[in-house]
Amino acid sequence: MTRYFGVLLVLFACGQIDSLEAPARTFAIDYEHNCFRKDGMQFRYISGSIHYSRIPRFYWKDRLVKMKMAGLDAIYTYVPWNFHEQKPGVYNFSGDHDIVSFLQLANEIGLLVILRAGPYICAEWDMGGLPAWLLAKKSIVLRSSDPDYLQAVDSWMGVFLPKIKPLLYQNGGPIITVQVENEFGSYYTCDYNYLRHLLKLFRYYLGNDVVLFTTDGSGLPYVKCGSIQGLYTTVDFGPGTNVTAAFLVQRYSEPKGPLINSEFYTGWLDHWGSPHSVVSTDRVVNTLTEILAHGANVNMYMFIGGTNFGYWNGANTPYAPQPTSYDYDAPLSEAGDLTDKYFAIRDVIKKIYFQYKQIPEGPVPPTTPKFAYGEINLEKVNSVLEALDVLAPYGSIKSAYPLTFDEIKQYFGFVLYRTKLPETYSDPALLTTFINGIRDRAYVAVNGVTQGILERDKVMSINITGIEGSQLDLLVESMGRVNFGRFNNDFKGLLTNVTIKGRTLANWTMYPLDIDTAVINGLLSKTSGLNTCNFTAPTFYKGELIIPSGIPDLPQDTFIKFTGWAKGQIWINGFNLGRYWPARGPQVTLYVPVHILTTQANNITVLELEGSPCDTGKCVVEFVDKPILNKNPGRFVEEFTFDNRE
Repeated sequence: MTRYFGVLLVLFACGQIDSLEAPARTFAIDYEHNCFRKDGMQFRYISGSIHYSRIPRFYWKDRLVKMKMAGLDAIYTYVPWNFHEQKPGVYNFSGDHDIVSFLQLANEIGLLVILRAGPYICAEWDMGGLPAWLLAKKSIVLRSSDPDYLQAVDSWMGVFLPKIKPLLYQNGGPIITVQVENEFGSYYTCDYNYLRHLLKLFRYYLGNDVVLFTTDGSGLPYVKCGSIQGLYTTVDFGPGTNVTAAFLVQRYSEPKGPLINSEFYTGWLDHWGSPHSVVSTDRVVNTLTEILAHGANVNMYMFIGGTNFGYWNGANTPYAPQPTSYDYDAPLSEAGDLTDKYFAIRDVIKKIYFQYKQIPEGPVPPTTPKFAYGEINLEKVNSVLEALDVLAPYGSIKSAYPLTFDEIKQYFGFVLYRTKLPETYSDPALLTTFINGIRDRAYVAVNGVTQGILERDKVMSINITGIEGSQLDLLVESMGRVNFGRFNNDFKGLLTNVTIKGRTLANWTMYPLDIDTAVINGLLSKTSGLNTCNFTAPTFYKGELIIPSGIPDLPQDTFIKFTGWAKGQIWINGFNLGRYWPARGPQVTLYVPVHILTTQANNITVLELEGSPCDTGKCVVEFVDKPILNKNPGRFVEEFTFDNRE
């Protein structure tokens, strides 16, 4: 080594080499040999998908190390634009939103990164990652060369892409390739000018050395509309697919270069009201083995799914929102638990890589412990109507006819729509939304008395009664915006007029609700005086979880179970865990990560929308140590086509 270094010094002194810098890092496509070249050496990757936006920063390292110990070379991660720019020009890259720290951590652990930068990502994420404020112009054509859309994309990418340029592989970072858009061939616009614009934009900020690519389903129509010259074409497909035929679709667009399945499905997504999706380990292992036998690069989607905390879940059409859990039946569970599927995949990687690479040595980080804290008593605090002053701190908006969430700049959660009955209805009168105008559920009350629920595509009208001048309230909930297909311009609220016995209701007052701020600031308290609300009205309940003393290593992760509760939202210490809906399923419990718990009293706030057990039974929620994600077990996702989301 000393002799070698001495030779370098001589050559440097003689001017035969320019410097003593390390050889340049490179990552490129070798078309002649149908492979990648990393630092000049032939390379292929086995990767897994992880979404930093679905996993608390507290657990990033645990999940990434487990992926590394499975033998993965790389991770794929999506960038949800709306996670970082919830309001135009207001950016969040801190805490759980700190993507730069996430990518740096992956680099430190020794994982390469394939970055799926958007601007659209799908991902079963609200509006496919596009910000809802884009819908301020109703005529906007998303994912197209519409000038208004492109202006917003250019502004966002002008902020985001410079942040990741230092993290490209050739700049010393982990990012080896960057995906542009996502499954564009499945979108109706088929706008090549849009893809050309994105290609030029990405090249401007990231340079000419980084490999840019697209991903589409393994059917020729998808690849034809989703590909252009300058973006390397990859495909996605799940277990049971004819692997040879799928890669022939990629070869239609890319006759030479590495074979790549960018989304090999280890499980599948869920919807409220359908059974939990399960894909057998054998089926995953068999197709994964076949993909690797083709010499292909592969990314397992998902390797860990995580959680749709807050209001971040998406939906498919006909309208079917996804639940809070994004467990996906992945090799690592929603809570990061090691599964049989994890170890089976690890064994496949061992067999494939044994000739030229070893699985990392050392123990795999264990499954994090869970604790069943038991039942916690709750008490009714007040109804949404009683708490309206603190829930709508910025007041109300008046309009002759209803305005959408998007028109009043309320992009998530709830809006209360209020008007008066124009006459007396002693007999039940039909309250209807014109052409299915509810987006997505409305809890209807007259003078605070529950009348029923309107639901998108399912219940468009109900009968109500009341006297002239009575207060008519519709508490409208957004259940998540469509994330896939042509209808992801998914406006929320009351999109059309409301009629009663055919008469159009007018003179509306709308209250955008900021429930999260009210919960965080402890503004919900028991109403003084007479409490008139019934238990079926949307109502808040509160309680405290006290961590037991004398037991080592507490607090720990847990799951919260809602026996007897119908549907609602829950916060612990101000953290919005997400929606619960055990009345519909399949998800029954919600994951509670340890980082939101304290050793002191933990404040629990529940917004029950449809009816609590508190008037007839125990007014409790229960913390358990095992998840329940399948209320109706026994049906498997093998019955599905893996890209059947519409």
